[in-house]
Amino acid sequence: MEVGRRESGRSTLSQINVTPFVDVMLVLLVIFMVTAPMMEQGVDVNLPEVENAPNLEAAKESLIVTVEKSGAISIGRTKVPNATKLTPVLQQVLKGNTERHVLLEADQDVPYGKVVQVMAAIKRAGVKKLGMVSQEPQS
Repeated sequence: MEVGRRESGRSTLSQINVTPFVDVMLVLLVIFMVTAPMMEQGVDVNLPEVENAPNLEAAKESLIVTVEKSGAISIGRTKVPNATKLTPVLQQVLKGNTERHVLLEADQDVPYGKVVQVMAAIKRAGVKKLGMVSQEPQS
């Protein structure tokens, strides 16, 4: 008797069962759908608390420059090595943007001198409106 043949003379049909494959793919799809919004978060910054902090609706249209507790500077999710390199990077990012709105989001534990250096670099880039981001006090 030959391999792959039955006694009746017909060959056997080999089929791949795709149901487990589809099940795994659906589970992975759900996992990615749940974790994707978490990856969209920006840098974790402990913002200073201010009574009656303004509601920043313009934040969606503005460019956000972040200074982390460690002193690291980033524009959106892009890291910038230091404050002196911030000016040319901002000029490139804001090229063609006539409004030039920027929001500065600095951790409350960052030394004041570092924040002022970043503010000066932003102004040197030709930014006309610079806003500071804060949050309402936690009760």
